[in-house]
Amino acid sequence: MQIFEMFARYTPGPTAAWLWLFAAGIAEIGWAVGLKLSDGFTRPVPTAWTIMCLVASFPMLAIALKSIPISTGYAVWTSIGIAGAVAVGVLFLHEPASLAKFICIAMILAGVVGLKLIGA
Repeated sequence: MQIFEMFARYTPGPTAAWLWLFAAGIAEIGWAVGLKLSDGFTRPVPTAWTIMCLVASFPMLAIALKSIPISTGYAVWTSIGIAGAVAVGVLFLHEPASLAKFICIAMILAGVVGLKLIGA
């Protein structure tokens, strides 16, 4: 219980909040890729990896959102997951790559940058 109380009382500063958000996004990539590799939760090691990344990602996102607006934080978190999952899929899982796929990812990332720039 003490660890939950510690995180409940902790509010990160602006730089730390972005680091927490980035770490949460990396963990999101981990659980998204883990879902694929778990083969419908039939493979124990990828299943355990998926659960570990899920358990890590959400609290880190919650900590980051104490200092970052939800509109920006959630968009950044999901965008890291989207772009990262696409990159891992193309680079390591031999998923098809196309110019159209990369243009779509670039548009998502441009939207997130736009949210950050307007202070949403």
